[in-house]
Amino acid sequence: FLLQYEKSLLRGYVECCSNLTWCTNPQGCDQILLKDGLGYGAACSKCSWISCFNCNFPEAHYPASCSHMSQWVDDDGMTCAKCNHGFCWRCLKPWRPTHKDYYNCSAMVSKAAWQEKRFQDYNERCTFHHRAREFAMSLRNRVSSISEMPKIRTLTFVLGACKVLEQARKVLAYSCVYSYYNQDTESMDIVEQQMESLELHTNAL
Repeated sequence: FLLQYEKSLLRGYVECCSNLTWCTNPQGCDQILLKDGLGYGAACSKCSWISCFNCNFPEAHYPASCSHMSQWVDDDGMTCAKCNHGFCWRCLKPWRPTHKDYYNCSAMVSKAAWQEKRFQDYNERCTFHHRAREFAMSLRNRVSSISEMPKIRTLTFVLGACKVLEQARKVLAYSCVYSYYNQDTESMDIVEQQMESLELHTNAL
């Protein structure tokens, strides 16, 4: 009972202090972080989770900006968060490549259709990299438990490779968001080339 009381006091104290916050790791972490001077890309000293304290997004999202992430969450209205069912937000019919009725859902046919298709493409790429990152994290956890055995400590290099994969997939995922909102800028050709190169080498791993 005393331990629960102390935890309750600590939680209340952190919530009352505007310059303190908890680590945002969704897998759970009880580390308290000092927000002053941290801003974008603050790493937890306990679990190494990198948070962004400039917005409400639960993790750092470089190269996408905070405004990009806010718009991305708002724009992604064609997929159910619970069952992942895809649908046309204009007529609510199931979303498929053969969904011809979609083009009759709005007077602004060509522009709206092109914009939605473009968002769908970037969203699918972003989702793919997030899932690949989750796989790398799961693999690292499994290898980590095995590498603790005395005779299999040589797997350390595999752990390092998994961490590199996680970071690469994270950058690729948020690069999709960045590219979607910066398509008309002069530097996008270079960014897209760098993304393709990173994606090619990451897939090779």
